Amino acid sequence: MHSRRKFIKHGILGAVSVGTVTSALASQSTEKSVKAVRKPIVISTWDFGIAANQAAWAILSKNGRALDAVEQGVQVAEADLKNTTVGKGGYPDRDGFVTLDACIMDDKGNCGAVAAMEDIAHPIAVARLVMEKTPHVMLVGDGARQFALENGFKAEKLLTEDGEKAWKEWLKEKNYKPIMNIENKSFATEKLPGNKYNHDTIGMLALDADGNLSGACTTSGMAFKMHGRVGDSPIIGAGLYVDNEVGGATSTGVGEEVIRNVGSFLVVELMRQGYSPEEACKEAVMRIVKKKPEIAKEIQVGFLALNKNGEYGSYALQDGFTFAICDAEKQDTLEKGKFHYK
Repeated sequence: MHSRRKFIKHGILGAVSVGTVTSALASQSTEKSVKAVRKPIVISTWDFGIAANQAAWAILSKNGRALDAVEQGVQVAEADLKNTTVGKGGYPDRDGFVTLDACIMDDKGNCGAVAAMEDIAHPIAVARLVMEKTPHVMLVGDGARQFALENGFKAEKLLTEDGEKAWKEWLKEKNYKPIMNIENKSFATEKLPGNKYNHDTIGMLALDADGNLSGACTTSGMAFKMHGRVGDSPIIGAGLYVDNEVGGATSTGVGEEVIRNVGSFLVVELMRQGYSPEEACKEAVMRIVKKKPEIAKEIQVGFLALNKNGEYGSYALQDGFTFAICDAEKQDTLEKGKFHYK
């Protein structure tokens, strides 16, 4: 009888304990589910992200789609002739050709990209058409150009006087060594006076009023690269990745190392596992450090991420990476990313 009473007593206490734990978990779950989401919001890489964000915000602030916002936003950088890393102002490859890369991804997992495309000023718009009008994800080279022309885009000379001058100057020594952080104006002026050689991109992520994510990435690639070279920027999973259940990520810097680690996909998957945006970006950077420590010390790679709650974060190999944030509270904020190497 004693043992029976003891068994019943323990059973009751156990039930109470289980009920208490279940109640606590339910409370936590409810608390998590009602967490305020910071939306709409748009973030993008580098100083020139401020102007790009404002164009995106013009759409987001009117309850527009994140997809439309990121496409319009990065076109600001593509059209800026002073931006020597993206679009019309981009520096040429070693043969004197300006070739452009871009990709875009929406909340439904749809994506499109173009790579090594010549004569078309807005590769991001062509990438969106690849996504919406073809059964493919990526078109390259002459095929991408042909597709753009067939869809109403105009061919134009992309090599600017400044770009041609820089290329001819480069030809004197033909030293192919991209300089870090040229996109960060204050950093470049302070540490790299007079140096215009570049290797970068604009990546943008947006969360709209409906809670849907999209992203875009566009670049002219490394200045004076080999003709036909394509970096991470137009590659889904490397330069950009979006999962509407989790968040989005984009990258900037030397694309070869991002491709080797499928960097943006990695960041999103880490956020799925519970990492914060900054923690996920840091881990992606550390994968590069662990695999290629001798290379990592000499190059720049940065990741930028945004989750479904509107929380963002970044991390880079080197000091100097900046990113821009735009939401209802602030439209022109620039932050400096954390970094590994001092």
